[in-house]
Amino acid sequence: MKATGIVRRIDDLGRVVIPKEIRRTMRIREGEPLEIYTDRDGEVIFKKYSPVGELITVATGCAEALSKTSGHAVLVCDRDTVIVAAGIGKKELEGKIIGAEYETLMEARQTAARASGRRLPVVIEDQPRSEPLVAAPIIADGDIIGSVVLLGEAASAGELEIKLTLTAAAFLAKQLEH
Repeated sequence: MKATGIVRRIDDLGRVVIPKEIRRTMRIREGEPLEIYTDRDGEVIFKKYSPVGELITVATGCAEALSKTSGHAVLVCDRDTVIVAAGIGKKELEGKIIGAEYETLMEARQTAARASGRRLPVVIEDQPRSEPLVAAPIIADGDIIGSVVLLGEAASAGELEIKLTLTAAAFLAKQLEH
């Protein structure tokens, strides 16, 4: 664990303020859920909660089926990380942090598709192979929780690629809705 040198007190309601610098560095947004863990040494650990991470088995199966059907590499991301990768380049993409430009695209809550002359921001900074052919947000209970990304070399996405990616995103969202 990395020491920050920052000390905070618990208020009378049991709240602790996480400093802005740490929230910015760790990409913790207002209203974002955190898991709380304790260990035997008396440490209290806050960890970002990823609903997509809870679906790792389902997301893996979905990504592999989409990759096999489309012939493209597929990523399933939460709001910060590539949770699952399937197809070519799986090992070099899985677990990577998504870039700020892609995060902005995802938060627009709209499906984005590469068209002739229109490039999309890479999912992982400094990874040109991670430019989406299609990116569809996963929206569950009104909240954006991640995205499904189809990667490919084509100059533009076809209607089939767009519909397959949208279907995968809708399927994963449905798994999370209560």
